Amino acid sequence: MLQIAHFTFNLFQENTYLLYDGTGACIIFDPGCFYAHEKEELRQFIERNGLKPERLINTHCHFDHIFGNKFIQDTYGLVPEIHPLEQQVLERAGEAALRFGVPYPEPSPPAGRFIEDGEGIILGGNHLEAILAPGHSPGSLCFFAPESQLLIAGDVLFQGSIGRTDLPGGDYGTLIRSIRERLMPLDDAVRVYPGHGPSTTIGEERRSNPFLT
Repeated sequence: MLQIAHFTFNLFQENTYLLYDGTGACIIFDPGCFYAHEKEELRQFIERNGLKPERLINTHCHFDHIFGNKFIQDTYGLVPEIHPLEQQVLERAGEAALRFGVPYPEPSPPAGRFIEDGEGIILGGNHLEAILAPGHSPGSLCFFAPESQLLIAGDVLFQGSIGRTDLPGGDYGTLIRSIRERLMPLDDAVRVYPGHGPSTTIGEERRSNPFLT
């Protein structure tokens, strides 16, 4: 059974997740650690729990989700894995941060691998499926673990809300279609871990999310 650790980092209160199993194999999703104490918090958790980071995956490449990519590369020798449609977003992250007046002192390394829709991700004895769900960004990916009934959702779906669509590459109609066609078919019990805010379930959002009801 997979375990998940959650950290809230940087000015944008971004959620970074570690997904791991009993073997200690670990995937780092969206390291948003910006400040030195945030990087140290993440490093100490990994060390204290005997985890072995194997992959660095970005659900999408908005700067608040990739602040820590360089730190992860320097510390664990991992490079970002993204959907191909996020390549341009990654390359322009510095420009985007500048528009928001946010420093971007440690630019992300380039993507070392691309993840396609439907691709299987193996973590120890567990399996995740990559789900392409554009609309918030062109190549937003979610990751579904059927045995553990959990979904790493990035900024696609939030508790009572959805990702913003007013950034370059965003589109409201595309996002709603992605959620309805790619996420809502999942079981009500699936626990959703979003890129910001508290976790929720598919069932809760199906019943009460004002953007979907």
